[in-house]
Amino acid sequence: MDAPYYMTMETIIHNGVTLAVIQEDQLVIRETQDALDLMAEARYLGSDCLILAAENLDPAFFDLKTRLAGEILQKFSNYRMRLAIVGDFSGFQSKSLKDFIKESNRTGRIIFVPSADEARQLLSGK
Repeated sequence: MDAPYYMTMETIIHNGVTLAVIQEDQLVIRETQDALDLMAEARYLGSDCLILAAENLDPAFFDLKTRLAGEILQKFSNYRMRLAIVGDFSGFQSKSLKDFIKESNRTGRIIFVPSADEARQLLSGK
């Protein structure tokens, strides 16, 4: 039996907004329930905004045919939690994924950004 996994989440105040930040270099979200657990933890810590690295997401997230991205992002939308995914998305070749990222960034509830600094700025509204 595997030992339990404990994820590191910290909160920071940026421009008066409490942001929950995942501090991991491994997978954190493998399925929809993982995202729900993260949202619950972030809310417990007083945040309705979450920042995580693209590497924290199962690679299936970026294959839209799996529907994992849609399921997870729908939960964030339903529970009114903003999410910033930090990473380099330029290497993805899928036009549908690029369109998905562009549309997500346009609406602003879920954003895909190249840096944690940009994530903090956009989520804090400054």
